[in-house]
Amino acid sequence: MASASLWNRLEPLLPQVQKPARYIGCEDGAQTPEHGPGIVSWLLTYPDTYEVGLPNQGLQILYEILNERPDATAERSYAPWTDLEALLRRERIPLFSVDTHRAGGEFDVIAFNLSAELTFTNMINCVDLAGVSVRSADRADADPLIGVGGHCTYNPEPIADFVDFVVLGDGEEAVGDITEVLREWKRAGKNSGTREGVLRELSKIAGCYVPSMYEVEYEGAHIREVNPRYSDVPSTVEKRTVADLAEWPYPKNQLVPLTEVVHDRLSVEVFRGCTRGCRFCQAGMITRPVRERPAEQVRSMISNGLKRTGYDEVALTSLSTADFSGIQDVISGTITDAGEDRVSVALPSLRVDAFTVGIAAELQRARRTGLTFAPEAGSWRMRQVINKLISEDDLYGAVESAYSQGWRRMKLYFLTGLPTETDVDTLGIAELARNCVELGRKHQKSPSVTVSVGGFVPKPFTPFQWFGQNTVPELGRKVGLLRDDLRRAKGVQLKWHDPKATLVEGIASRGDRRLGPVIEYVWRHGGTFQEWSEHFNYELWLEAMAANDCDVDWYVHRHRTEDEVLPWEHLSAGLHKDFLWQDWRDALEEVGLEDCRWTPCYDCGACTGYGIEHRVASATPPAGGSQGTGVNPASGGAVPVVLQNRPPVGAVTT
Repeated sequence: MASASLWNRLEPLLPQVQKPARYIGCEDGAQTPEHGPGIVSWLLTYPDTYEVGLPNQGLQILYEILNERPDATAERSYAPWTDLEALLRRERIPLFSVDTHRAGGEFDVIAFNLSAELTFTNMINCVDLAGVSVRSADRADADPLIGVGGHCTYNPEPIADFVDFVVLGDGEEAVGDITEVLREWKRAGKNSGTREGVLRELSKIAGCYVPSMYEVEYEGAHIREVNPRYSDVPSTVEKRTVADLAEWPYPKNQLVPLTEVVHDRLSVEVFRGCTRGCRFCQAGMITRPVRERPAEQVRSMISNGLKRTGYDEVALTSLSTADFSGIQDVISGTITDAGEDRVSVALPSLRVDAFTVGIAAELQRARRTGLTFAPEAGSWRMRQVINKLISEDDLYGAVESAYSQGWRRMKLYFLTGLPTETDVDTLGIAELARNCVELGRKHQKSPSVTVSVGGFVPKPFTPFQWFGQNTVPELGRKVGLLRDDLRRAKGVQLKWHDPKATLVEGIASRGDRRLGPVIEYVWRHGGTFQEWSEHFNYELWLEAMAANDCDVDWYVHRHRTEDEVLPWEHLSAGLHKDFLWQDWRDALEEVGLEDCRWTPCYDCGACTGYGIEHRVASATPPAGGSQGTGVNPASGGAVPVVLQNRPPVGAVTT
């Protein structure tokens, strides 16, 4: 449908903007979408710049899956930078796809991947640029449906006013079910006054949450209850889980951009989910259970991907890549297949207790990439609280393994503002960093460590969802302690996240529907690209909260009680609330829980209903695995338990 392209109007504007290559498409791997009657059209949109959004694996996976369907087509869009946005508004050119430069308002669905709360205002801005009413209640039958997915949507209540549907969990199967409903809607005629009806049908799809189908009742400042408006709408929306990753070997044709982007390399997901049980980590909680991709499929995806894309670097992605069964063999095979010095392997998510000399030795055969370890806290006591059961010996062993194999620089990531944290815990971060540099001097002339510190934000569906977040002055004080302590530490560089941005993230992460006007206020007053430091406007957020009678302390800094109805109470990440509450109590008592792959099941609820059974293994945990002394006595030291689809290497199962 060449006549639908906006390219002739857009092209004259591109010489006037920074990085015009953001908007032209034409990537290797780009699809050739076909629009037509009976075909449901999706505009998959990342609410940030092209260079940030293009590498997003979730968007690329859905892009391929939808375009393989005979009844669907998918194109992509990204948030235009402020220079192009100003020109688009001046020239009255709407948001467009980068594939065919088709106007956003001509699609049946505009779907956003939301991976950070500070992109909420960008999402609204993109909807407005597409010529669609920002509030779902104001949209006409013929308007596109606005959908969202991603980790931030496990509490979508702050943006409930703006979205038509939310996909909780994995999207691979859900987008097909949604397409089938919308296909019938199109056949019936979208202008027949049936928008309410199609939303009601979408609410019946597993993992599909439609905010307009629910009513929230308040009692004072608190939520009293959330109820569906119709009897056939589920009272609780369960997340969607793909049980077998082997059935979804995507992306098969990763996009290769024409301009520089972040993470410009081949990415292959090796497994999904995590049972390490870090209490601060929302991703680990909401993506359970662990589902591994077969090692041979990983090798094939790497080999084919490197040949097709021409990349010389591959990232093996997961929440804890070194936990992948046979990871050392996969790394070795990748380097051997491609040829030494022709490919580098990046492990973006490394636990220090799973990083061995063997892994380091295999990685050093190729060109070295950066290494980042995440101890998260500066003391063993604090790591028991957050259930990151790695000892100082674990950290120092991993660091020395890396230095001994030729690395000179590494990054250590920590959180501050964690529950029960003291100044001793905070200063422990500096001590760990200095000791790591000293270890490096045994092997390297000028070793260095970059310490990156982020302020802790409690997230939904974690044991810390009841915790009152630290204030901006308190987070600033703790950063100051570290800065002063490390001022003369040779070889240590300190970086930290803005505590003010941490506060705003906290507002959005645990908010309810009453924050909708706050987010809209910020957007209407120019508050876009709030995750970019040069555009972040802390005072505007405080102004918006005050203008809408929303108390920052109430939303961010107070502790919640066990009986409080949380804004996401009617949604489910597959975890029992009583499990999360008990884990919160265990945290306060400094009790750690080992990975449930090596202990009796804790009955968190994640494995229920997915055909994943537990069985007892006679093997012990892999060498280097944490054997912390803070294990819950309830485990009784019984034999390890593993998921059926992930036996340990060499295990004898019964």
